[in-house]
Amino acid sequence: MSTIGFSIRRATVDDAALMSRIASETFVETFGHLYPAQDLQYFLDHSYSTAAQRDSLADPASAMWLVEDAHGAAIGHAYAGPCGLPHAAARAGDGELKRLYLLARTHNAGVGSQLLQAALDWLQRDGPRTLWVGVWSENLGAQRFYARHGFEKVGEYEFPVGQTRDHEFILRRRPGVA
Repeated sequence: MSTIGFSIRRATVDDAALMSRIASETFVETFGHLYPAQDLQYFLDHSYSTAAQRDSLADPASAMWLVEDAHGAAIGHAYAGPCGLPHAAARAGDGELKRLYLLARTHNAGVGSQLLQAALDWLQRDGPRTLWVGVWSENLGAQRFYARHGFEKVGEYEFPVGQTRDHEFILRRRPGVA
């Protein structure tokens, strides 16, 4: 296991361009090889653009965190807000971890667990509630990671990346699970 120095901070609207860059970089590094170029570019342009990040950062119902290394370079991020996953048991007031991505060189250094904890603390700031996350069906490492943090598979759906449809799992963590 490598050790790296890092810090986690809540992102602000002023970080929109930086959040766009790290969101795109981590997504492409992790999943870019799965998609035709036009599908990937469409997804990045619409989901991770600076304008899209600015809108999300300005939304008081959502929050983003930025992970920076010891030199101040962005190495990952998380995004949380109201649940938007297509599951019959999802209710108003449930929270969702919408993204948690780190550059590969930071994996297995404890960064992900601390970043997840920051998002979980924020999601449960008003007390325990049901939490959700969507994860690619073939991302076994992420599935194990979320299982260690109390999430269980409860459904499946298709996640659009341009014209491509990914088979995703819906994971849920019930209130009070530590």
